[in-house]
Amino acid sequence: MRKPWEIIADLEADNSRLAKEAIVQQAVAEGNDQFFRGARAALDAMITFGVKKVPVIDADGEGLNDDAFWAVAQAMAERQLTGNAAQQAITAMADRATQAEWNSWYRRILIKDLRCGVSEKTINTVVGKQNEKYTIPVFSCQLAHDGANHESKITGKKIIQVKLDGVRVVAIVYPNGTCNLFSRNGKELVNFPHIESQFAKTASGMAEPMVFDGEIMSSSFQDLMKQVHRKSNVNADDAVLHLFDMLPLQAFQQGLYKVSQLARLESLHAWKEQWADVTPDIQMLGHETVDLNTAAGEQRFKNINADAIHGGYEGIMIKDPDAFYETKRTVAWLKRKPFLEVSLTVVGLEEGTGKNAGRLGALICEGEDDGKKIRTNVGSGLTDDLRLDIWSDQKAVLGQVVEIRADATTRNQDSEDIYSLRFPRFLRFRGFAKGEKI
Repeated sequence: MRKPWEIIADLEADNSRLAKEAIVQQAVAEGNDQFFRGARAALDAMITFGVKKVPVIDADGEGLNDDAFWAVAQAMAERQLTGNAAQQAITAMADRATQAEWNSWYRRILIKDLRCGVSEKTINTVVGKQNEKYTIPVFSCQLAHDGANHESKITGKKIIQVKLDGVRVVAIVYPNGTCNLFSRNGKELVNFPHIESQFAKTASGMAEPMVFDGEIMSSSFQDLMKQVHRKSNVNADDAVLHLFDMLPLQAFQQGLYKVSQLARLESLHAWKEQWADVTPDIQMLGHETVDLNTAAGEQRFKNINADAIHGGYEGIMIKDPDAFYETKRTVAWLKRKPFLEVSLTVVGLEEGTGKNAGRLGALICEGEDDGKKIRTNVGSGLTDDLRLDIWSDQKAVLGQVVEIRADATTRNQDSEDIYSLRFPRFLRFRGFAKGEKI
């Protein structure tokens, strides 16, 4: 049976995807457990060893026993071996190993980079369901669906939060004070040591490893976005992590935490209150519960949207207060661009073009909202039947009040005193019964 570092050499020698898959398939056929154990340790984002420097060697030792390596690696992964003790253990192993096995195999496991053009996707594609013991778990956190595609879900009691325009961060904190930060795709983030150190100060209150889910923001975020995965020349001291969820690591690894969204937020709030003095750069993202089945709740929802626009936020999050945390995309979380709704008066009509020739193209509307004079054309959101009905009796519509949804107000190019609407969409005529013809 081939040695794992021999397989790595074969993979490095050929850049063809099909060739790499054939090499992995050969390892499957021969039942090379040693190779796949190391591949999983290197490619599974949830396995980390807590070390930054692993030396390259330039001389051969007597050879490193595989069981001896895994005993040390497991102790490091479980954070039973850390700091100087871990570095000393690594040095001792490197001294015993040959150059081939250390530089091309054991070292690459510890630095979590096989450097041969093979990812967890490559291996999972090859092994499929026939060899599940060789499958590598894919890092995943809870993700949101687009609310525009699930309007029927935006009813009843919902938790509303603003959507920040930052980088998603999943922090894993261990009771011994170790903290690892990951992107939503499982890439380890190393540019926020001040966040890690603040989490470490809270570890004494943990009975088990915990996952904290949030979004990190910085005043110089454009530069930070370019360097977020770099390991040097990064100044991210002003970055603040805004948390919106927490759960045990064991549940996160299983992909399901059977505790409601509301209960998780309450636990997160209690955690933040307990450790507020030592976590100035770790904040809890605010939230509000509204009942969208009531007039008051619907109005509050509109106000939150308007505030999100004025605050320059990327959008809003709509969350089911009773839903569990699942590491996949789910309708329990819905993201939506913030919008405003205004009521304007129809002052004119514009004929359509193309397929809308001979019927209404857009309503010309004017009015005032939030102290701003607005004039805009609204053509989106109108049904074909409504376009025909309005065009056949145009006088009946003039002077009517129409409700319009838009992304924001913008200055009219022709006048500094008059505003327009960005992406206006017709909602309804105010004052008409549902289904009533114009």
